[in-house]
Amino acid sequence: MKSKLLMYFQRMKGGKKHHPKRSFSKVIWSWLGAFIGIYSISIVNKIIDTNHTDALFLLGSFGASAVLIYAAPQAEFSQPRNFLGGHILSTIVGITIYKFLPFDIPTLSAIAVSLSIVVMYLTNTLHPPGGATALVAIVGSPQTHKLGYLFVITPVLLDSIILLIIGLIINNISGNPKRHYPSYWF
Repeated sequence: MKSKLLMYFQRMKGGKKHHPKRSFSKVIWSWLGAFIGIYSISIVNKIIDTNHTDALFLLGSFGASAVLIYAAPQAEFSQPRNFLGGHILSTIVGITIYKFLPFDIPTLSAIAVSLSIVVMYLTNTLHPPGGATALVAIVGSPQTHKLGYLFVITPVLLDSIILLIIGLIINNISGNPKRHYPSYWF
């Protein structure tokens, strides 16, 4: 028993070294993509009159996506299949949970996020910010709840397409052959 407990805690030590600093060029391209992407979806959400609170929640979720798409464009979580599928499927999960289960917000939130993880795993679309998008469908404003499944189209799909297009443009402008996007579509 003591040896298993010791092994358990030794696993928490880590052991690998952190990655070296990124090149200045990579930092600038990542910054540019994130700036243009988040600014663009902020403007679009303002134009389509997304509720201010919902827009802030969504920006948190899409801000995390921006880190993946622009700073780690080769990561599995960043690929279009994962990015689009993760946000869309998780939003559908969140809306469905909110509409059909009669629990309080903390319970609905836990169910929506955990079930969105299951759905993303089963569909091979794991995108961590998708869990946050499922949460927005639960804790969003009455305007979000009134939209129902239209919330999937606008603002979620619309914002996703904007970030994807900017990701395609910015990540492929660089002359660096290692910086391209995507690695695969589906």
